[in-house]
Amino acid sequence: MADPASALGRGLANRLLGDESWARERLAAHAGRTFTLASGPVSVAFAIGADGTLEDAHSRPATPDAEFHLSPFDVPALLAEPARWDGLVTAKGDPALAATLRDLAQTLPWFVERAFAKAFGPVVGQRLADAGRSILSLPGYVGEHLADNVVSYARDEAGLLARGEEARAFAAQNADLAQRVDALAQRIADLERK
Repeated sequence: MADPASALGRGLANRLLGDESWARERLAAHAGRTFTLASGPVSVAFAIGADGTLEDAHSRPATPDAEFHLSPFDVPALLAEPARWDGLVTAKGDPALAATLRDLAQTLPWFVERAFAKAFGPVVGQRLADAGRSILSLPGYVGEHLADNVVSYARDEAGLLARGEEARAFAAQNADLAQRVDALAQRIADLERK
């Protein structure tokens, strides 16, 4: 029996693939192959049907042909910007199947825009898709700018970090001190020999 996450994912993917014969043709080239998508504790398995749709992988061999792993924290970033696939998704297994799924993932925003345009009209659908991408990219934006602000505060306000010229001066002083210590150690060694 298929788990609910697999059934939901399969239904959603097949709905998006419904009007896209070119995408189903790409998948049909891998008919009979299986793959898993794992993010945190959730792992869903799919099989590719002869018509290029996704099927239940429950009755297939236990070892999938390809496995894809994605941190749960990176899911919004991938959905907002699928071009980041290589940096966010770890793929193992069949390289041809992995390349096909990677290429199809790049077109996900286009699939969503078409589905929204079909449901809400072209203008509203486009605006909804844009709003969705903005919302999905918000955690990454906040994280990036929060880190910049913490570094700026630590450097400028709290004085915990050194600026570039301060760091270079400190490194030069440290190198000079190291030379003096080495020279002193050499003098002591010379005195001990005498």
